Amino acid sequence: MPRYKLTIAYDGSDFHGWQMQHPPEPGSDPALGDARPRVALRTVQEEVQRAVREIVREPVIVQGASRTDAGVHARGQVAAFTCSGDELHNAPSASGDGGSDGGGGGSDGGPRSAGGWPVARGVDRLVRALNGRLPDDVLIVSAEPVPSGFDPTGGATSKCYTYTIHSSRERPLFDRKYVMRAWEPLDVAAMNDAAGRFVGEHDFASFAALGHGRLTTVRTVHSCRVQAQSLMTPESLHAGLLASATTRAVTPIPVCGFEPQRVVIEVTGSGFLWNMVRIIAGTLVEVGRGRRCASDIDTILASRDRTKAGVTLPPTGLCLEWIRYAP
Repeated sequence: MPRYKLTIAYDGSDFHGWQMQHPPEPGSDPALGDARPRVALRTVQEEVQRAVREIVREPVIVQGASRTDAGVHARGQVAAFTCSGDELHNAPSASGDGGSDGGGGGSDGGPRSAGGWPVARGVDRLVRALNGRLPDDVLIVSAEPVPSGFDPTGGATSKCYTYTIHSSRERPLFDRKYVMRAWEPLDVAAMNDAAGRFVGEHDFASFAALGHGRLTTVRTVHSCRVQAQSLMTPESLHAGLLASATTRAVTPIPVCGFEPQRVVIEVTGSGFLWNMVRIIAGTLVEVGRGRRCASDIDTILASRDRTKAGVTLPPTGLCLEWIRYAP
């Protein structure tokens, strides 16, 4: 019974998070009424699991490592599933692989109609087959065989999230679904000073959404840093396009009183509470705006009071970058 680890990227804009959500059963909520349809919310897990089941032709369960919220993106989500397949290698071979990665039979892995995905069939073919059945906003980055006991959730040793802020009076356009807009300049040095105070083992009750459902709010943050890069403004971008034709160098031109920036908050840790990174980011933005100072972080942590921390920033700027496991 081979088990496969998948690394998955997705645009979370049109998803209600990673975890599959079933519609309410008829009669479970009288307020819904018998005539109202039960709508199944679109989730990444559902899309990936559907694609896997179509390929392996078995009712497998795809288990994810991190339950990202609605609107949150990922470059390195991890999931795993187990299917039959190894025993098919010695089965009588078919005449061909059917001309596609997901159908027909194959001499390298037995008759395709038997179901499963033998390791001998290859993980590259598995990735291609899955991506051929996934929507445009989900992509399998890689796949690899793992031991039968591999647990994508409990086996994770560290995770990394980033939160990206567009600091400008001009609103973003092409990547507006992946950033949060700040209207004013941010003091990145002050934010970085404050970010360092999150590092270590702390009780993050002040930085968790109510109803997080965890037995403990103690977590370990391995690193927390803030970086910024200058943005080309619309005016300087236009000038740059003109200059590219004449090989002249162009310097970005600040507009609206300050130079636009992309500010990226990166947080790595052993695990995170519900909305923890978005609340950390919201608090750091308040530091960047001058409404708090770096030393306030220590007081907020000690208070264990959610009302003392900053706002929960919207999900658009949040991205799960990677998840790591023990060798």
